[in-house]
Amino acid sequence: MAKIFPLSEGVFTVGHDKKFVPFNLSSDELTDRPTGSLLVEVQPFLVDTGKDLIVFDTGLGFTNNDGVLQIHDNIKQAGYDPADVTKVLLSHLHKDHAGCLTYKNANGLVKPTFAHAHYHIYRPEAEFALETGKPSYRIEDIEPILHSGQVEWLEGEEGTIDGYIRFMHSGGHSKQHIVFLIDDGTDKVFYGGDEAPQLKQMKIKYVAKYDYDGKKAMQLRHEYAEQGRKEGWKFLFYHDVKTPTAEL
Repeated sequence: MAKIFPLSEGVFTVGHDKKFVPFNLSSDELTDRPTGSLLVEVQPFLVDTGKDLIVFDTGLGFTNNDGVLQIHDNIKQAGYDPADVTKVLLSHLHKDHAGCLTYKNANGLVKPTFAHAHYHIYRPEAEFALETGKPSYRIEDIEPILHSGQVEWLEGEEGTIDGYIRFMHSGGHSKQHIVFLIDDGTDKVFYGGDEAPQLKQMKIKYVAKYDYDGKKAMQLRHEYAEQGRKEGWKFLFYHDVKTPTAEL
């Protein structure tokens, strides 16, 4: 049975400038932020399948007050050692999802955040990110991992990883976005990145302006919800402030 742990970095507002600004739910007001700002959680996930210890996306790359990577601290609080992570699965490489692919150690050297993991990256997304750059992509976060020797390239419209993790090119939120479905024979865990970012978006049909292809993303959310409901998927919601996981 898969064990799932949300690794929240906190709540933020993000506006048209693509900047993530911390938001205190108890004291801040969304109306005080620029018009059009969205309220989102930034929340990677740790999934223990028994076979692998998997991280889905890597967050913004923040450190805590002690200078420790927040994602490392969160994993330790869940009872695991970050050094034991075996796979990092990336839905896409936008800065809020790939800001902690690597980090600088105490000596100023750039190191992979997960020293013994394979980073599974969709090759067309990496190529697109390097071509496109800011504001959505931070090349300085992406390039070091591409030269680390730890990348396992994903290619084609769909495929499998180790026989039990399926990836599918979706292309709704961003041109080369992919989604993942773990099927270990007992549980089905679905990670849709920014094409299934919040529970409410799985229930309401609307076209989001921040998606590359809003109509396609809307249809994909509907399809994910319908299939997930029928097959008992456990959904992981990266940007949901209240509900990190759910079955529909």
